[in-house]
Amino acid sequence: METKGYQCRSSRYIESGQSAVPSSVLFAAGLLGNVLALLLLGQHRRRSRSPGGRPPRVSAFYVLVTVLAVTDLLGKCLLSPIVLAAYAYNRSLSELGPGGRSEDEPGVLCQLFAFLMAFFGLAPTLLLLAMALECWLSLGHPYFYRRHLTRRLGVTLGPTAAGLCALFCALPLLGFGVPMQYCPGTWCFIRMAGGGPRELGFPVLYASLMGLLVLAIGACNVSSMRHLYCMARRQPRRGPPAATAPRMEELDHLVLLGLMTVLFTVCSLPLIIRAYMGAFAADFNENADLSALRFLSVNSIVDPWVFIIFRTSMFRSFVRRVCQR
Repeated sequence: METKGYQCRSSRYIESGQSAVPSSVLFAAGLLGNVLALLLLGQHRRRSRSPGGRPPRVSAFYVLVTVLAVTDLLGKCLLSPIVLAAYAYNRSLSELGPGGRSEDEPGVLCQLFAFLMAFFGLAPTLLLLAMALECWLSLGHPYFYRRHLTRRLGVTLGPTAAGLCALFCALPLLGFGVPMQYCPGTWCFIRMAGGGPRELGFPVLYASLMGLLVLAIGACNVSSMRHLYCMARRQPRRGPPAATAPRMEELDHLVLLGLMTVLFTVCSLPLIIRAYMGAFAADFNENADLSALRFLSVNSIVDPWVFIIFRTSMFRSFVRRVCQR
């Protein structure tokens, strides 16, 4: 198995000169941000309670935002402690867990880390696509939206999408793709350079799927913006505030979704580029691969803070004033 360029693939210790402080700060920021986002969502649910104590009327969009925050929080709680444990014991991920079946195969903990990295990189993308579709259907096809998008459908689609995502990300564990330990010994992901179709097929497929999902999200957002613009053109300039309230609620959803989509695109684009460069140009730049993995992990940290900032009244008033003009 060709492993040229991967200097830390079989190292037992963490590279000298590395500090656990950046990982600790990112973990704390991600944990705090997701917890605050979930508290804000819970507050929104209480405020949406109908008179008479009936169940709260929460839109499907906020249900998906809640699932996204829970997914990001779960990813941080599963991945970051493994990295911090590696720093604490000064052992690489392959050394911390049980060894692989062969000398060239990474340890079980490293393989699990690679699976979790792939899963928590792809799962938020599917949730963003679901949010974009929900916003597009509510604006462009309201009759279909009210008739078919029920709470039961959302409960069914969530576990189904998570199961399909888990099966896809488990392909490297079954032989289609190769988990690899990256420097400084605290990261594991799928090898993105060197080897044949069996080794490079999965990273190319993974990057292509993420790229297609990003394009689909962008197309839904552009279509939603067009529908929202047409709605604004049809409504009178002056009128009661109640007539413009539904449109402003959709505007809030669309702006928040747009911010999260831009953030995700910026964070995932380096990984997509590195996967194609490693497969077709045999680029073994491990530092660039590590930077791409770090960009991907930052998305789950910044996402909740975008939601928290957006929920402030000052920021939402500024957005609405700009969009009305």
